[in-house]
Amino acid sequence: MKLHEVRVHPSKSLLKREDQLAWKIAGVAADKVAVEKDVTAMIINRIIDNAAVAIASINRDPVIAARGMALGHTKRGGATLFGLPGRKTVSPEWAAWANGTAVRELDYHDTFLAADYSHPGDNIPPILAVAQAMGRTGRDLIRGIATGYEIQIDLVRAICLHEWKKDHIAHLAPAQAAGIGALLGLKQEVIFQAVQQAVHVSFTTRQSRKGEISSWKAFAPAHAGKLAIEAVDRAMRGEGAPSPIYEGEDSVIAWMLGGRDASYQVALPEKGEAKRAIMDSYTKEHSAEYQSQALIDLAFRMRESIEDFNAIRKIIIHTSHHTHYVIGTGANDPQKMDPKASRETLDHSIMYIVAVALQDGVWNHVDSYAPQRAQRADTVTLWHKIETREDPEWTRRYHTADANEKAFGGRIEIQFKDGSTLIDELAVANAHSLGARPFGRAEYIAKFETLTAGIVSARESARFLEAVQNLAKLPAGELDRLNVALPGGALHVGKPGIF
Repeated sequence: MKLHEVRVHPSKSLLKREDQLAWKIAGVAADKVAVEKDVTAMIINRIIDNAAVAIASINRDPVIAARGMALGHTKRGGATLFGLPGRKTVSPEWAAWANGTAVRELDYHDTFLAADYSHPGDNIPPILAVAQAMGRTGRDLIRGIATGYEIQIDLVRAICLHEWKKDHIAHLAPAQAAGIGALLGLKQEVIFQAVQQAVHVSFTTRQSRKGEISSWKAFAPAHAGKLAIEAVDRAMRGEGAPSPIYEGEDSVIAWMLGGRDASYQVALPEKGEAKRAIMDSYTKEHSAEYQSQALIDLAFRMRESIEDFNAIRKIIIHTSHHTHYVIGTGANDPQKMDPKASRETLDHSIMYIVAVALQDGVWNHVDSYAPQRAQRADTVTLWHKIETREDPEWTRRYHTADANEKAFGGRIEIQFKDGSTLIDELAVANAHSLGARPFGRAEYIAKFETLTAGIVSARESARFLEAVQNLAKLPAGELDRLNVALPGGALHVGKPGIF
């Protein structure tokens, strides 16, 4: 990896494109270095993971709406939609919109956390949609996905967005554009313009994850994918972009991030260096914000030592800055303590999540968020006894580059009315690569089969799993086999709109 300094340059300095971050990102995307075997295997795992959570959400309102919009843009020889047979295709940017929303709706797929946070599996829907529409091979798709993961994760390691109240899709759209460029084997110049356009149109605010969180949280990454496809299309037609997009005196660093005096150090693979960033990401065993994964596992463990929940006086979760201020009481969001809050808000309330995990000892993507579950009197009582506190040591471990010290969990201190305490801690989730039960291919398949049971047929499930595990050998024009279809009549239809 090579470290690149990124900072604002006045227009009069005429910063050479070779010195611009977008050009360097494009260079990584244009480098046709071979994808290593373990990376290919992990890409297959994440395609399985995405399909699992997409099918589980297939008839939820945001997904129905996104699918309905996409079906207003049918295209022969286009891209497939989750739930529909492969012969029914739409324009690729709309497939990215619908499929990306389905993948993101339950907040149940992979994650990477560093200077900022991300769900790099959001790269897959737009890259796959373009691969299908353009008749590419499985190997082409693998190269594109490896690139998308690499660029997004490299940006997330280096540039914090949430500090400046910007949503994390600002790192996603350029990664998706780079991944599509790699998939199609485009020249560096074309990818450069596409990346810049994607950055320019994708900066949005963090209000999508603050206060009363709405279904836009599911649409946002899909929106980025749609923007990325359109950016690549324009660049392929010879259109340019605002430049330099990161370093310009009126561009994103100067006015949307750290300001004119800010400096970021971004590490990118050197020419000929394999793209391996996907191996540093991790998926979810539980359908909740990633910082809650280890704390859910910890709550399951601690509940075995609690005889009477009414005897609890207070629960304090000692954790990282990010967990405390984003999903904890440090966010100062009253909605996070509201029994009538939306599912999206409850998913971002570690107080609610720990209360339910302590009481139930299980976590379900539907039942754990049901209104009757959230409004249960004893749950509300326990929930309102929970607070979070930032612990500098957990913050340090959250940000450390040392994989053996990396931690996304915390310490739970349960204080009882008789003065006794129960204290335990867990650094990483059981499913994490350093956890007690790391996810491998068998666990990804089990997650898929569990989430799709009763929704797709056993035959369709087996067909998809066979096809995806043979990804590297899929010939041109056969990537529609990566779609998962429901039986006829099983898809819900929503309200009509413009499209």
